Amino acid sequence: MIALIEALRPTQWIKNLNLFAAAILSGKIFEPITFVQSLVSFIAFCLLSSSSYLINDLADIQKDRLHSTKKLRPLARGDLSSETALFTASILLIIGLGLSFSINQSFFYIALLFIILQYFYTFVLKKKAVIDIIGIAFFFIIRAFAGEVATGYHLPVWIMLTVIFLSLFIASGKRRSELSNIGRKSRAALSGYGKALLSFYITMFAVCTLISYAMFTFLAQPLQFDGQLHNFLLENYPTALDRKWYMLTLMPVIFGIMRYGQIIFEMQEGERPEQVVTTDIPLIFSVLVWGLMMMSILYVI
Repeated sequence: MIALIEALRPTQWIKNLNLFAAAILSGKIFEPITFVQSLVSFIAFCLLSSSSYLINDLADIQKDRLHSTKKLRPLARGDLSSETALFTASILLIIGLGLSFSINQSFFYIALLFIILQYFYTFVLKKKAVIDIIGIAFFFIIRAFAGEVATGYHLPVWIMLTVIFLSLFIASGKRRSELSNIGRKSRAALSGYGKALLSFYITMFAVCTLISYAMFTFLAQPLQFDGQLHNFLLENYPTALDRKWYMLTLMPVIFGIMRYGQIIFEMQEGERPEQVVTTDIPLIFSVLVWGLMMMSILYVI
């Protein structure tokens, strides 16, 4: 059972938090119906993601046994049978799609597209240079869009662009770290990359991420939310409500991008982004500061 839970890769469920973005940034996350819709959609995508991870590990079991770290995965080390993995993947697929259908029909179609592309990525796309990076980024975009479909609220266009460029930045960093630490033989797609090319991608997408987010902070209209401080500011500092408060959140974003660049180029540890995000203290600090600032602007002011 422990091996099976490990094979589901629960640490990578952090990627599915994207599904909460539309509700949070619309100021509606504390509405019961919206919260439940976001939570159920999150659970559905976690189940579908774990199904794809099991299929991926089944497809790569022989290569993983020759890999320095992937040989420790449950299937590769022999602690989980192929039959159990395949059966579990099928059950998770059925339950995940069932939950998706319970939200609404459009969300079900998005979820179905997501899992089909995940399987297609496992067997085809991840072996092609450039396309593999775009594929990783596309899954983040699908998650963000699925959150919109589940709740009916929309992300600002500049935030969606930020998600796109940030995911491309992280995916490029992942490939560069793999190339630096293990070499081209570890993954077929790495034969189409060099360190200079991936460094160019990382730099380009980092700049695009910061510009997109800066445009959001400058152009986004503040929500008319009657928070705890709203009336106080309205009576004493009315002009404060018209300020572009989102721009204050630029600094933790800038710090986070700089820190992640340090992790990629100096520490060579970008191979497992989900582990970096949950273990690197400076990066966690920047995410928490950004989150607290955004929640304060959206739900307190």
